[in-house]
Amino acid sequence: MRDIRIAAAQFEHRNDDKEFNLSRIRELTKTAVAGGAEVVSFHECCISAYTFVQQFSRDQLRDLAEPVPDGPSVRELMKISQECGVPILAGLFELRGTDIFNTYVCVDGDRLVARFSKLHAFVNPFLSSGSEFVVFDLMGCRCGILICYDNNLAENVRVTVLKGAEILFMPHVTGCLPSVMPGRGLVDPALWHNRERDPARLRQELWGPKGRGWLMRWLPTRLYENGVYGVFTNPIGLDDGQVRNGNSMILDPFGEIVVECNRLGDEVVIGLCTDEAVKHSSGQRYLRARRPELYDELVRPSSASPVTEPGWKLKYRDR
Repeated sequence: MRDIRIAAAQFEHRNDDKEFNLSRIRELTKTAVAGGAEVVSFHECCISAYTFVQQFSRDQLRDLAEPVPDGPSVRELMKISQECGVPILAGLFELRGTDIFNTYVCVDGDRLVARFSKLHAFVNPFLSSGSEFVVFDLMGCRCGILICYDNNLAENVRVTVLKGAEILFMPHVTGCLPSVMPGRGLVDPALWHNRERDPARLRQELWGPKGRGWLMRWLPTRLYENGVYGVFTNPIGLDDGQVRNGNSMILDPFGEIVVECNRLGDEVVIGLCTDEAVKHSSGQRYLRARRPELYDELVRPSSASPVTEPGWKLKYRDR
């Protein structure tokens, strides 16, 4: 790969307000380009928002979804890319035939460079899960995409890297969720609304074990053990009434943070990703030490069907 400056952005999206969300993508992309970014990445389903679809019917979800790349949102994303002169990565719900996917796209001007559909979709029962890994060339680098829950399975990251990825885009909508994990849980929305008067209390919540602290348990490991860069993106602020912690960041192949969003609001940070760091990383040495002949158990079919479950209760299961 070549050295490249990538931007990781975060913003407070609005439910089912594609016009507003695309306007924030436009403005933050302009800010990133002004700071020297060559590529700009946004969070999972940032165009439509995400969590609010939990109780949607199939018809409601279909009405929200769009074709890719010929739907209006991706066409507008291409327009923004043309205006700003950089590739942009963003997410939406995709209508493909009769199926609906949680999809993340990379556009460069009027060209669709890559499309990836979440392998472990779960937020709505009418969503289909993708079945393909995606690795693609972008600005002289080999890149891959895994969406949110996909990154929790170490096998997904490893396979993407074995397919040649040097930079992994990791769009999320996560953090501050009612997990059973000790220390995790929801953040009182009142703290978000009062963030200007009392920012310290909100930071303690968002940067503690409910948010950033949880990310630091596993996110750096994914990059360290595989020797690649990670571009983690996540919304900040209210997401269907719950508070998300943001902390969009770029991590290097040693699992160290290169740059990170720390504002209690919309922000974009730009990190330099270098060929040298990938080549000399511990993870790349570990990849060369693999002994696949010992790994039959990893691909042995299970007697039970796979189940994708978050560590918190889905609203549609209350119906």
